[in-house]
Amino acid sequence: MTEDADSRQIADAIGAMWTDIEAALQPVFGRRGVAALFRRTLHRTAARYVWLEPAKPAGDDAPSLLADLQALFSAQPPAQATEAGGVFFANFRDLLTSLIGAQLSEQLLKAAWSPSSSAPAAQDPKP
Repeated sequence: MTEDADSRQIADAIGAMWTDIEAALQPVFGRRGVAALFRRTLHRTAARYVWLEPAKPAGDDAPSLLADLQALFSAQPPAQATEAGGVFFANFRDLLTSLIGAQLSEQLLKAAWSPSSSAPAAQDPKP
C-alpha cells in the first residue's frame, strides 16, 4: 500500500487479502473453519483496537463479516487503518501458526501473500 493511500483503499486491500487467504485455506479448513479463524483473529485484534468491536460476528456469514470489517477500517484515519490491518494479519498468522505450525502456515499462505496475488499491494503482513 502506498503511503498516500486513503482509508477506503486500505480497507479494500485488507478485504482482497482476506479473500485470497480464504481461498487458500477453505480447501483445508472448510468455510466454517476459516470463519472461526477470522472471528478469533478479529477478537484478538479488537482487544487492542476497540473500534473493531462492532464487527465481532455472531454467525458465519463471511461476506457480511468482511464487509463490516472493511467499513470499520474505512472509517479510520489511514495511519490507524494501516497499523490495525498489520496487527490483524499478524494476529491471524500467529493463530494459524499455533494451530498447524510455521512451515505449513507459510506454505498455505504463500499464494495469498505473494506479490502476484490478486490483492492490491499492501503492507507486509509480518510484524
